[in-house]
Amino acid sequence: MASLREVSKRSPFKTHNDTRKLSCASATNEQYSCEFGSAKYYALCGFGGILSCGITHTAVVPLDLVKCRIQVDPAKYGNMFKGMSVTMKEEGVRALGKGWAPTFFGYSMQGLCKFGFYEVFKIFYANLMGEEYAYRYRTSLYLAASASAEFFADIALAPMEALKVRIQTQPGWANTLREGMPKLYREERIAGFYKGLPPLWLRQIPYTMMKFAAFERTVEFLYKYVVPVPRDTLSKPKQLVVTFAAGYIAGVFCAIVSHPADTVVSKLNSAVGSSPLQAAKDLGMKGLWKGLGARIVMIGTLTALQWFIYDSVKVYFRLPRPPPPEMPESLKKKLEQKETASSG
Repeated sequence: MASLREVSKRSPFKTHNDTRKLSCASATNEQYSCEFGSAKYYALCGFGGILSCGITHTAVVPLDLVKCRIQVDPAKYGNMFKGMSVTMKEEGVRALGKGWAPTFFGYSMQGLCKFGFYEVFKIFYANLMGEEYAYRYRTSLYLAASASAEFFADIALAPMEALKVRIQTQPGWANTLREGMPKLYREERIAGFYKGLPPLWLRQIPYTMMKFAAFERTVEFLYKYVVPVPRDTLSKPKQLVVTFAAGYIAGVFCAIVSHPADTVVSKLNSAVGSSPLQAAKDLGMKGLWKGLGARIVMIGTLTALQWFIYDSVKVYFRLPRPPPPEMPESLKKKLEQKETASSG
């Protein structure tokens, strides 16, 4: 079986001039630090994912804490402003930072797998499909690659997510990661760390599929219809502005498609012995959508920043950053022949 590095050389998503062998040590404005699809490329993409998800999710812990509390006890916390007010009044300002440690470690590991494996699966599936089919059905390819990556990413995230939600939604249960981990193990053993995994898959896999597919197609749309010049002629800062805009648009869609499952995860991890179906039944249809406004603001900003950080890491380390995919020459010729035959 061909190595991923060999497969990447046949990928329709590589840069147009990345077939050159570039030294990892040399540096000019037109050279990359490593080859597309190399071990170094995947490792740095994974590192970008760690920074992207770990930093952003930790930064919005106060919003996430209030959002989770609204989902679990809407009567008490009501909306974002009321939730913050009640939390600070009862527990002080420091309470808004509860759960930061499991958030940082959990989402850093998730980011490593999410972004690193996405690059792997995108190249691998594109090779299986072939250049023409990979281009024609690229949205399906983005969806499949991101779903595959998120499957593994959630296994890495689940234990820390369970601790985070307990710390945030059960005042007095535990205040720190060090305190919460042994307590959860005593109460529910290993199963307690992973009982939220199925609804986590239900929340995160659709979210990630939307996150990557919407981002990829939005970038393609912006460079085709909004930005008046080819991407390669823009400065790196301007390219990153486009990345941020596409990320925010993708984030709004992400929040909507994944919100009901997110509410179930919060309810499930805050109720000992509950099941996903029971949690959904207890919440009801209206309850499943509680906190959506806050989550749109949080996820939109979060997704935009994640893509901005991830792309910035690629720029900083001079990684190959393929432009939006273009139609393969072989497919262009086939379409031209078909048009000629139909007109003749």
